[in-house]
This record gives sequence, C-alpha cells and structure tokens, in this order.
Amino acid sequence: MRPLVAALASALLFACSVWAAHVNVYWNVTYIETDRTGDSLRRSITVNGAYPIPPIHVSLGDTLYIHLHNMLDVPTSIHGHGLLMNGTSYMDGAGMVTQCGIPPGEAFTYKYDIVQRGTFWIHGHYDHQNSDGLRAPLIVHDERKYDGEFLFFLEDWYRQSYHERLRLTTGPGTVFPPPASFPHALINGFDGNKTKPIRFEKGKTYRIRLINMAITEWFKFSIAGHKLRVIEVDSEYSDPLEVDGVDIGPAQRYSVLVTAHDDDEFNFSYNVTLYASFVPVVQGMNPRYYKGLVEYKKDAPLKEVPEPKSFVWAEDLNLSSYSGQEPLPVTRQIDLSLNGSPFTNGKVLDVINNITYSEPKMPTLYSALSLGKLAFNESLYGPQTHAVVLNHMEYVELVLRNPNSLPHPIHLHGHVFQIVSSGPEELTPSLGFSETSNQNTKEPVKTYTGRVPISRDTIVVPSGRYVKIRFRADNPGAWLLHCHMDIHMGMGMVMTFIEAPDVLQKTLRIPPQMADFCRKLNIPVEGNGAGKQAFDLSGLPEPPKMGLPPS
Repeated sequence: MRPLVAALASALLFACSVWAAHVNVYWNVTYIETDRTGDSLRRSITVNGAYPIPPIHVSLGDTLYIHLHNMLDVPTSIHGHGLLMNGTSYMDGAGMVTQCGIPPGEAFTYKYDIVQRGTFWIHGHYDHQNSDGLRAPLIVHDERKYDGEFLFFLEDWYRQSYHERLRLTTGPGTVFPPPASFPHALINGFDGNKTKPIRFEKGKTYRIRLINMAITEWFKFSIAGHKLRVIEVDSEYSDPLEVDGVDIGPAQRYSVLVTAHDDDEFNFSYNVTLYASFVPVVQGMNPRYYKGLVEYKKDAPLKEVPEPKSFVWAEDLNLSSYSGQEPLPVTRQIDLSLNGSPFTNGKVLDVINNITYSEPKMPTLYSALSLGKLAFNESLYGPQTHAVVLNHMEYVELVLRNPNSLPHPIHLHGHVFQIVSSGPEELTPSLGFSETSNQNTKEPVKTYTGRVPISRDTIVVPSGRYVKIRFRADNPGAWLLHCHMDIHMGMGMVMTFIEAPDVLQKTLRIPPQMADFCRKLNIPVEGNGAGKQAFDLSGLPEPPKMGLPPS
C-alpha cells in the first residue's frame, strides 16, 4: 500500500510542477517603535512598516521569491525554518555560516523552490533579529483538503530587545541567573487577550496549524470538549494520533484535525497557555492563560467543559511518520552534551561538549568551498565554530544529552531527523536555576511506540534526559545545530556540521551578489575560519576557558 502512496505522491508532485506559480513577496525590513501588548513601547524590527508581518502562502511546486530590501542600519538575513535547501545551501540564511549579511541599504532576492509540504516559518538569522520581531509564517498547501483551515502563530513578546536581555544575562557585573522576566503572548500577531473567534459548522473537519515562533517560552493549545488528531509535526506528515492537547516548544509546528460536533447548541473555548518550566510560577505571569471562542452559533451559550482527568498530550515517541520510513541504520554516532558553565572571563556561557560557539571571520560555507582537501580538517573552521565534518551519505545518530535543569529546543538546519529513543541523564549543578525536573532522571528509557519513528527538525531535549535522533548526510552544506531559545544561542549553544565538502566543491557556486555583500562588509570570501590561508588562524580571538574567574 505504501508504494502506491509514494507513486501517487510523485504523480501529484508532477501535477503541481505543471501548474507551479512564481510567488513574489516584497519585504522592506525596517525598525518600528511599537507597543504590541500594552506593556511598553520598544524598538523592534518588522516588514513594510507594520505588524503583524503577513503569513506567506504558497503551493507545493511553486517557486517563492522574497525580495528583501534592508532598511536597517546593520546587516540582515532571513532563514526559511524547516526548508532543506538541498543544492542551494547558500539560501539557508544563517549569518556568517551560509552567507554574509545583506548590508544596510542593499537588496537581495531569496529564491525558495517549494518541494516540501507543510508548516514552516521565515525569521531573521543575523544578530538574533528574529528576537526583535523579524518573523512570519510560511504555509505550503498541497493536495490535502479539509472543510476549513485555521492558523495560529504564537509569539512571546518581551519589554526588552534581544541585546538588552543578553546584557542582563552575560554582561559585566550581572548575577547569573538573571532576574526572571515574564513575556506576554501574541496570537496571530496581536495581544493574546484580544483573540478572534474561529467558526465551526456542524460535523465539519478543520485543519488547525500551530507555529511556536517564540524566542524562549513554550505554548500549550487545546479546545474544550474536542479531541485533536495530530497529522503533522515540523512539516512532516504523521499517522493520525488523537490527543487532548499539544505542547509546542520554541520553533516547533503542528497541524491537528478537529471534527466539529453534530449540533450547534453550544459554543466552546480554545485555550492557549504561555509558560516556561524553568521560570518561577507567579500567578498571572507564569503561566499566562488566554482563551478564544470556538463559535458554532452567534448567540449560543458558552459550554464550560471540565478538563479530562487523564489529559493526553502529543509526544514525539508516540507519533509515526506517514511516509513509513523505517528506522535508519547507524554508521556514525556522535555524543553531544548540552550544558552551561562559568568561564574565567567572568561570564556564564552555554556549551556543547564544553565548546561555546563564536562566529568565524568569514562564512563557514565559503571556507568549505575554498579550502580544497583541507576542508576536511575541522580545526581550520576556527576553534569556536565547533565544526564537525560529515561524509557524504553516512547515517548519523546524534545523542543529545541534557544534564542541566533547563529544557533545550534543538534545531538542525538542512535536515529532518528521526526520533528513536530517550533515556535518563544524570544532572550536573544547575548554575542557580531551581531543580524542577529531577523526575526526568528517574524515568526509564523510552523508544518509539508507533509503526515507525516520527521525523521533525526541532526537538525538545528535556532536563535530565538524552534523546537519540538519526539522519542521513544527504545534503552537502554547512548546517547549524543550535538551541532555539535566543539567549541560549547567544550564549553559545551552537555547533556546525560541514557536510560532504568534497561534493560541495564540485557542485555549488556562490551567487556573485552574495560574495559582493561580503566584500562590502570587509569580510573575506576565501580561506579558513580566520579568513586566512591554510593553517594560519591568526586574528581569531582566544577561546575563553571554563572555570571560575580569578578572585
């Protein structure tokens, strides 16, 4: 049966290509002074001078062109989160990894060939501009049709800019951890307290797409008196799984189906909760609760429905990939420990395997293309890019270990990965955070329970747990793996996979305009991570050393 499904999917993709459209979107990226939640006025970054940035809708087989004009006073870039960019890794948008930023006043067109279906989003990926508002949904429609569709894009919104928040975390004279901050929720770009109703008709089935575009916090979603059937996670279709609600980590996406009741006697509420497990519980601030109306009939009474005694949340290991992809074999296993540590420079920084990330002097992709045979030498990308070279088409298993008291939503660029198992991980000292998740260390090893493992591109690694994920190195490029909590990324929980540099050098050419942007910013386009030749890494800063600062 599955071969038939694959054949039909191929036929539909061909049909889509026949009717493919060129979709043009124009983004003037600008600053704006705004108060989005009635909390405080602050400078943020938007598109075309207004919020919210409209969602982008395309169909499978289309070509999307985002014509970006940088009207900021600093460089910018954007990342199509979840788009694999196979063969066009220079369009991935990760600043100083796959490109130099677009200089102030310059324009550039991102071209995305839409060969994946599902729910994605576009966000800034230069100097953490995502955190200051540069983000919008990207929806890829396909042959699946329902009676209706609703989109919820969810954001946390802080009083302070990213750089203000980072200074409060790692700046001189600060105490770690910093005082707790309590963001507000934005639902579809507006204050979460001003949600609009969604309208159901009796007996009809609706697809609801959910995107967590938050920079730090989690969202929960449910509809009182209704079951949800999960059919998609991070653009990967799943076998339907019935749940009561979904718990969505930063950067994750879900699609659920909801079938309306057969009568319209009552209206119901949908429930959105913004929360962080690692922030103190303060009534009205963490968690924050938001409600909206599910309207069957305009003047029908609202039915209060008690929460089920055994509320069932969607869990990765209970989901199965609709594609039927069996667990991948493993030819290489890489252990990665996600942690934080004091450094002798007086800062507390985040690390992966005791390395805290720092940008190289030129884009890592450009180094992989220009180093020749030396491109397999991981040290030449710079000691703080934490480069790991992968061979073409090898099967990789990452063991993501989280020995501290905060969960980490880990995103891998350029790939989706299978989630095969999870187990306990011994906790290390938590740098001042309250130990809220010790129970995780007592839970047994878990493996996927469905027909086959689910795949996605962003995985929440709980405190006190490890998670094993697998992917095939079938996409030559330079791909980041990083925590998608903005401050953790800024503190260094980032590493780089250099995938098949020998294949890259034979198949990829950087568009001349992108190289010109580097030159305008005085950034080299050939050489190692220092922008020098061969083994000369002079000019890179001395990596900081772990340990307490001298007294």
